[in-house]
Amino acid sequence: MESATTTTTHGTPHGSQPASQLGVAPAARLKGITKTYFKPDGSVLVEALRALDLDIPRGQYIAIMGASGSGKSTLMNLLGCLDRPTAGQYELDGKPVESLGDDELSRVRGEKIGFVFQAFNLISELSILENAEIPLLYQGIPAKERRVRAFESLSLVGLENRVHHRPRELSGGQQQRAAIARALVGRPAILMADEPTGNLDSATGQAILEVFEELHKKGLTLIMVTHDDRIAQRCQRVVRLRDGSIEFDRVNQQTMAHRGDSA
Repeated sequence: MESATTTTTHGTPHGSQPASQLGVAPAARLKGITKTYFKPDGSVLVEALRALDLDIPRGQYIAIMGASGSGKSTLMNLLGCLDRPTAGQYELDGKPVESLGDDELSRVRGEKIGFVFQAFNLISELSILENAEIPLLYQGIPAKERRVRAFESLSLVGLENRVHHRPRELSGGQQQRAAIARALVGRPAILMADEPTGNLDSATGQAILEVFEELHKKGLTLIMVTHDDRIAQRCQRVVRLRDGSIEFDRVNQQTMAHRGDSA
């Protein structure tokens, strides 16, 4: 799938300059991250992640892969501030978040992370403009600004002429575009997509992947969870997990060359 490169142990593939060397903190940095689930009696049930190190530079488009039980979902929950590690450090947009309280972690998640899921998770009773406004409502953004920013996000994904439609009046691809717009409205540091084409036919899925690639060209950091090698091949970098550790971490040199990215 990818052109062969040397696997790294600290999440910075050879051929890309570490963000720390550029004087800029990465979008996300995990250091020594362990996540252990325990039984009620305190004994270990499973060690989902094992002292994992991973740097995700700003503006990178990265695929996270792995079989069921590899730790992929746990890693995504930690990156998305939906869970905390048992041990280790997590810096999001240059700030440590692993020890934040629930309210503060929720605030950071709302401001820094945009989520796109396989199921569109749109509220059927609301227009897509109202759906796109919801994250800003939780952030206390005034109504007029919410409306302007929601319209801007929907325009980014080509839905400026559908803003008053309800989800049931849209195709599956349009609904996923609306979900992407909702994820973008908070201007997140990272957009996380979990199998976003899983409920779409191949042609519509191709169109959605092109939306992600256009967003990446604008400088957005993208983390794509996928089991599909063809989708992973379109990303700049592929990280595959196995048994809670990084099995390999590779730059897609052909993809980077095709897009004119600097290696």
